[in-house]
Amino acid sequence: MDVKVKAVLGKELYYTEVVAGNNQLITDEPKELGGGDKGFNPFELLATSLASCTAATLRMYADRKAWDLGNIEIEVNLQQLKEQNKTLLVRTVRFGNADLDADQLKRLDIIANKCPVHKALEGEIEIQTIVK
Repeated sequence: MDVKVKAVLGKELYYTEVVAGNNQLITDEPKELGGGDKGFNPFELLATSLASCTAATLRMYADRKAWDLGNIEIEVNLQQLKEQNKTLLVRTVRFGNADLDADQLKRLDIIANKCPVHKALEGEIEIQTIVK
């Protein structure tokens, strides 16, 4: 899958307009870092990508199995462990009032780990920068 986004930061400190196709969102930094806290910060976006992809992946699977999961709630806690040069993402998955047995929960855990964003984050990532 190819994804292309464009971010434009003007004169207002850290307030950035991001466009992907027909969609737009705002990113910003928190006030304690000099921003206006008018949008998600970049790390919140990273955690959001994992949370939303996990939810969609689980919903697709459950729909195919005709499992009523109710609301799917994904919480992602991102921690930067600077002294270890490591980022830790802790993902918690909850299913509304669904009555799921141990085998279903085990299968849903496996499926959560098959989310494409999860796979991308665990795989090798290469960043190439072109400055013009």
